[in-house]
Amino acid sequence: MNIEEIRDYCLAMTGVTEGFPFNDTALVFKVAGKMFALLDLSGDRRGVTLKCDPELAVELREQYTEVTPAYHFNKTHWNSVDLTGNVPEEEIKKWIDHSYGLVVQGLSRKDREALG
Repeated sequence: MNIEEIRDYCLAMTGVTEGFPFNDTALVFKVAGKMFALLDLSGDRRGVTLKCDPELAVELREQYTEVTPAYHFNKTHWNSVDLTGNVPEEEIKKWIDHSYGLVVQGLSRKDREALG
């Protein structure tokens, strides 16, 4: 997947907003104000950072060389995925869905209900 495809995929999810809260190369996707993905738009690194169940995070790092502990994030719960590698598109979509689901699951009942 390229960065535009990831952006479009994230924005198609219910209640998702995007913004640049950190700098002009870190595009952040949030649901109900909580981050679930960060897309690195810098020229030297093309990747996406996603929230992940801790056990699955370790499994993915062992299975894919493109998946590493996320820089500047809690490495137990966040993975970075190098988009220049060979990870299948369907896997990346599955991981985005997983990240979104973890964040939605952690929302208050009121915020979850507001998503519809």
